[in-house]
Parts: sequence; C-alpha cells; structure tokens
Amino acid sequence: MAVRVEGARRRAAAAVRGRSPVQVAGPPVFVLVWSSGFVAGAIGVDAAPPLLLMFARFAVAGVALAAFAALVRAPWPRGRALRHVMVAGLLVQAVQFGALYTALGMGLPAGIVALVQGLNPVVIALLAARTLGESVTGRQWAGFGLGAAGVVLAVADRVAFSAVGVVLCAVGLAGLSVGTVYQKRFAADMDVRTGTAVQFLAAAPVIGVVSLVAETPRVTDWGVFGGALAWMVLVNSIGAFLLLNTLLRRSLASRVSTVFFLTPSVTALMAWGLLGQGLDPLAVAGLVLGGAGVLLAARA
Repeated sequence: MAVRVEGARRRAAAAVRGRSPVQVAGPPVFVLVWSSGFVAGAIGVDAAPPLLLMFARFAVAGVALAAFAALVRAPWPRGRALRHVMVAGLLVQAVQFGALYTALGMGLPAGIVALVQGLNPVVIALLAARTLGESVTGRQWAGFGLGAAGVVLAVADRVAFSAVGVVLCAVGLAGLSVGTVYQKRFAADMDVRTGTAVQFLAAAPVIGVVSLVAETPRVTDWGVFGGALAWMVLVNSIGAFLLLNTLLRRSLASRVSTVFFLTPSVTALMAWGLLGQGLDPLAVAGLVLGGAGVLLAARA
C-alpha cells in the first residue's frame, strides 16, 4: 500500500511539473476576469440597452483583436475551419451574452445570473462524454451534482421575481456549453488570436440586427457606457477569451469548465462590494454548495 501511495504521489508531482504556467495560473486569473464581466454588464445596462452594449463590445473587441492579429501576422482560419470558428462564436458570444445581459437588463442580480451559468461544467461534462469521448469520474459527477443543487437552491426564490430572466440565463448557459464543446471538437487547433477575433466579428452583426429590432438604441450616460464598454472589451472580451481559448487548446473541455463553478461566488462578492447587491440566505446556501461542488470535482 505504501508503495502504491508513493507511486501515486510521484505521478501527481510529475503531472504538476509538466503543466505550463498558463495551465497553473490561468484558471484563477480567468475566474476573476470572467466574474468581473457580470459586474461591468450590470453597470453598463443602466446606461444603454443590453444588446446595444453587446454589439459595441463585440464590434470594438473584434476590430481591435483583428488589427493586432494582422500586425503580428497570425494565421487566419479558412474554408471549413472558418465556418466552424464562426459557429462556435455565434453560440459562445451571441447566444450566451445576448441572453445573459438581457437578463441583467431585466434586473436579475449579477450573482444569480452567474450562478445559473455555473451549471456549465455539468452540461459540458454530459456533452463532452458523448461527443468528445472524455471520461468523467464518479467523484466528479458528485461534485457536478452538488454544484447543480447549489444553482437550483439559489434561483428557487428568483423564478417568481423574473421567470423570463431565469429562462434567458438557461439559454445563455446552453450557448456557452454547446459552443465550448463544438469548438473543442471542430476548431480546437484554431489560432487563439485570429479565431477569437473571428468569433467577435461573427457575433457583432447578428446582435446588432436583433438590437435594432427588439430595442430602442440609445445611451443615457456616455461616461458609464464608455467605462463599462472599455472594461468589457479589454478585460472580459480580449483578455478572458484569449485565456479561455488557450486553456481549451491545452486541456480537456470538462476540466476547463470546472472553473465556472467558482465564478458565481466571486461574482456575488464583487456585486456585493461594488454594486451593493445583497444575497438572501438561499442564495448564500447555493453559493456554498456550488463551492463544495467545484472543490470535489477539482480534487477528482
């Protein structure tokens, strides 16, 4: 038994030594960066309609990243690869953020929106097991179950408050989960600079048309709008998605997705400190369960 334990320790140590700095530092940095996007979004939708805000975010981020990619002469996807990258971008960008930020615009708290998105690891694990052949251990499934229970508990008293908002969160969750697995299967080798730029540029016109049809495009406070947009472009769009796409290139989709279990707790703390959004006891209990779920899944 002692020999087995020592062998396991050596294999674990070797695995850790073999991980790149991005794989080690990337997940915690990603959690902070991704969580801040919900707070920036909650601020931005007070100054402009949510879809208009998303259109501006995608357009500015796409043009900026495309210019950078052209400057460094990064390879662009072509043909079938280009189509796959665009489909992934429409799912992960347009569907996910169009739905989530509309829910924020309807008054759903940032912590609750992030908590529904926290089910992403469960959905991705189910999809990845069937389409990518990724294995999931029993302990990971137990962690996923705890995380899912935390989400259900946290939104239980919010459904009556905004049933449409909760449904929109579910649509956003589907866009992120399906898009992540699609990208891992069909566009895993894309260059993260040009591929991310293509995703933004594919999502921008779709969201722009929907904004013109469904909203009255206007900005009530240009200072707030500009500040929120700058943060979402530089930090949440370019920074977060370059990091996410890099992690997806180097790790299993189900493993990368476990970091989303942590974003609800971090988002709730940010929203409490910066926006003054309180959390009721059920939401706090849900956050605790979600945290326990990610710890269990990560240890597995």
